[in-house]
Amino acid sequence: MNGFESNYHHALKVLQFLEAIHLHKRSDRLTIATYKYINIMPTVTVRRAERKDCPRMLELIKELALYERAPEEVTVTESHFEESGFGDNPVWWAFVAEENGFIHGFALYYIRYSTWKGQRMYLEDIIVTEASRGMGIGKQLMDKLIGEAKERKFCGIVWQVLEWNDPAIRFYERYSAKFDPEWLNAAIDL
Repeated sequence: MNGFESNYHHALKVLQFLEAIHLHKRSDRLTIATYKYINIMPTVTVRRAERKDCPRMLELIKELALYERAPEEVTVTESHFEESGFGDNPVWWAFVAEENGFIHGFALYYIRYSTWKGQRMYLEDIIVTEASRGMGIGKQLMDKLIGEAKERKFCGIVWQVLEWNDPAIRFYERYSAKFDPEWLNAAIDL
């Protein structure tokens, strides 16, 4: 490609980008279709969650609850959520996936103790907002969790997934996750 063709190609990409923004903008966020259309992807970084992230994390939790057909089940308050993660005695830790100050998703975990195996990471939630799926954000979060589990010398990571959530199951299968059909979930609400 000569210099003229290269400049022309670049100018064409810029025009396509501007057109895509105009056509596909939703809630001031570019959709994944926009990024794929112009063949660029945003730079998403994964970092430790901070107290200031809690309102957005709670929005994503409510989005997940809606997807899982149980929006009324989210009863945690923002203050309780914040205190549980950033108070004097935190019981959970998290990573957020962020691009230009916008949180696309997060992964939240706590420590579970197995009398047979020792300390394990329990992945409570890994959530990527629907408009941002397909960009590799879930993989970035999962890889960060695996690194954290190794660094903290946990003997494994455990979690639950709804049996009808095929996209999540396929995602976990890429990590060679083992699914255990023998155990039933049990809970006591207080």
